[in-house]
Amino acid sequence: MNTLSVVSPTAVLALNVRFTDDALIVALSDGREVSAPLEWFPRLRDATSRQRKNWRLIARGIGIHWEDVDEDISVATLLSA
Repeated sequence: MNTLSVVSPTAVLALNVRFTDDALIVALSDGREVSAPLEWFPRLRDATSRQRKNWRLIARGIGIHWEDVDEDISVATLLSA
């Protein structure tokens, strides 16, 4: 019998964050990398490089927080976009 394993978005965690000139890229615990245009996140788009680098994981990786620009992004949001 074959069973299909479905991973809920909350089971996938963020591990690392990086940026290109126009995108946010997040490395996930399941080996994927997801990217989103910075245009979707005006606070990050307008932030300095130093502000973008000042991030921390929320709840072991279900989300990411940037203190300097008061931005929070969940992995579920990135996966549903």
